[in-house]
Amino acid sequence: MKTPTALFAALAAVLLVGGLSACGGEPEVVVTAPARGERLTVTEAMIDAVKPASAVVASRDLGEARARIPGTLSELNVREGDTVRQGQIIGLVTDNRVGLETAAYGAQVAAAEAEAARARADLSRIQTLFDKGIYAQARLDQSVAASRAADAQVRAARAVRSASAETGAQGRILAPTSGRVLAADVPAGSVVNAGQSVATITAGPLVLRLELPEAQGRNLRVGQGVIISSEDLPGVSAGTIAQVYPATTAGQTIADISVPGLNSDRVGQRVTVQVPVGQRRALVIPRRVVASRYGIDFVRTVDRAGHVSEAPVQLGGPAGADRVEVLSGLAAGDVVLAPEPTR
Repeated sequence: MKTPTALFAALAAVLLVGGLSACGGEPEVVVTAPARGERLTVTEAMIDAVKPASAVVASRDLGEARARIPGTLSELNVREGDTVRQGQIIGLVTDNRVGLETAAYGAQVAAAEAEAARARADLSRIQTLFDKGIYAQARLDQSVAASRAADAQVRAARAVRSASAETGAQGRILAPTSGRVLAADVPAGSVVNAGQSVATITAGPLVLRLELPEAQGRNLRVGQGVIISSEDLPGVSAGTIAQVYPATTAGQTIADISVPGLNSDRVGQRVTVQVPVGQRRALVIPRRVVASRYGIDFVRTVDRAGHVSEAPVQLGGPAGADRVEVLSGLAAGDVVLAPEPTR
């Protein structure tokens, strides 16, 4: 006699066979198509450690337009933002004493010229009398020496007058270089000293000046690439470190970033940049294996059985030429499937 459990198992088998017969078919078999495309194994690699920082649009060099003589700034012909050329007169410093001195030296020149004319006339008369045998040779020599001394006094007076006139001409303030005026904050009518800066002018190409703590700045190298926020500088996305200054100021390392086509008129504008400050290990995959749909990034993965599935991943920044960093969604050793090239 059969037990209840055996009867239940036999009844279930009869129902299953009957159901399959009633459907008029056989059990369904799932066939997995072979995965097509290049298979790549996810591995760790050394990439640049990137740090967000703030850089300032600056001129590589600055030229100071300075007063060369003390006096009153009677004219200032430029304002902030104006473009000037090298040698252009941008201001004038006047000193009334220089004009008076030049006039006094001019009077001395006139007196010296009159004295020289008198000495030449005396020499002519003495030369005539000497030729007739009236004066001795000593008297002629004395007259020649007096005439030469008078001519020398004329040359000396003219030189002093020219020096005084040149001092007055040095009141013109010239632009030391061609560029844009950054500061011209000394108003006309102010008293200035010799060597005082009246205007600051850009000199050389514009760069992005970067300051980093010395612990991170020691890893900066000339030629490294820098990513620039396109929101701060439209049309500009990357630059190159052109110079790292050897001196450290207040614990900060200073570097200049060269940016092709940088034509910002706002010197002093702050720009967000991504700077490499070392290296670290990270999961890196080619950009071409990533597909984006509805704002989510997916990667096709292949398991050991050959089944293909899509895994959502979170990506970091670029990790070199056509490579991206994977923050989550994959692990080292996973196999990803690259799409087949289109024909």
